[in-house]
Amino acid sequence: MGGPLEGLLVADFSRVLAGPLAAATLADLGATVVKVERPGAGDDTRHWGPPFVDGTAAYFDCANRSKHGMTLDLGDPQDAALARELARRADVLLENFKPGGLARYGLDDASLRPENPGLVYCSITGFGSGSDLPGYDFVVQAVGGLMSITGPEGGEPQKAGVALVDVLTAKDAVTAVLAALHHRGRTGLGQRVEVNLLSSLLGSLANQASGFLATGRPPRALGNRHPSIAPYETLRCADAELIAVACGNDGQFRALAKALGAPELGEDPRFATNGARVTHRQELVEALEQRLATRPAAAWQRLLTAAGVPCGPVNDLAGAFALGAELGLDPVVPVGEGRVPQVRSPLTLDATPVRPPVAPPRLGEHNDAVRAWLAGPADAPLTDHLRPSTRLPQAEDL
Repeated sequence: MGGPLEGLLVADFSRVLAGPLAAATLADLGATVVKVERPGAGDDTRHWGPPFVDGTAAYFDCANRSKHGMTLDLGDPQDAALARELARRADVLLENFKPGGLARYGLDDASLRPENPGLVYCSITGFGSGSDLPGYDFVVQAVGGLMSITGPEGGEPQKAGVALVDVLTAKDAVTAVLAALHHRGRTGLGQRVEVNLLSSLLGSLANQASGFLATGRPPRALGNRHPSIAPYETLRCADAELIAVACGNDGQFRALAKALGAPELGEDPRFATNGARVTHRQELVEALEQRLATRPAAAWQRLLTAAGVPCGPVNDLAGAFALGAELGLDPVVPVGEGRVPQVRSPLTLDATPVRPPVAPPRLGEHNDAVRAWLAGPADAPLTDHLRPSTRLPQAEDL
């Protein structure tokens, strides 16, 4: 099969990361996605490099796999008409223009709804539909509090090492779209759904947000330490190597103490319970690192893992992908010679597996095919207009 969303058409009018990544996920699940870009320039992320591959930034590739690419100048009446025709045929439309920005082209939900009552119209904004502030991930990490709890204790606030808010918002967008499609399956009616970066961030702060709401005290950055669990942090071994240790309960801590050759630590009143360990964290860390200093991190990882203690090395991305391969997860998927490989989808469905990814489209790559399709009967499949070399995998191919 071509994926659980096979047969659905997604019109992707979004740019940068959150929207395109949501659309790419829908493509993974089998939807046909048409990505609309500005002529000449395209998506901003095509230029966000280095690294560049074949003239396009690798950044663009991370969020635009398995899409059919076309260019439309929405300021041109003919192109705007084609965009509206695409929206009329779509099951899902994704956009992240400033609130109300598509209304001038007749591409807002209110204009499209009478002609396409089944449309799931997904708007992604920075701060909600009532604000036209531009929503860049870095700014939202700052104003949304994430930077205040990230970084070394007592140091400057730090952003996460990836555009985490965009990624979280993309996942929220996919969740909302799938829920709206389920509703449409029962009623035949689409709806407008909205996600915004700030709300997605606040909704993802989990225990940190809950702790603040319970006490009224904003949490602070603790480096690699957990505010409520100990030991749940990186610890130094021989030659200053680090190992990540995560003891989520008292039994795991006692196993750690025994594996370190210091079972008495598990009975010490300062360390016997998680609450006591959090209170006496500094003394705990000193006691653990004194014993960890006798072996390198790799040796301790083997010993602690065998003892049932959750732990691991602090890998770079090369080590992370190597681990995925070692575990049989096949984390990298080739998409063609000279093209940037893709990270394998994390979704596994045994009855309706995700579709193998295809390289992201070059700017305007499918212009002729999509324009010809939009000029023809609405019930004709887009794939009929695509050359075999540019056609994405269909059910019969898998």
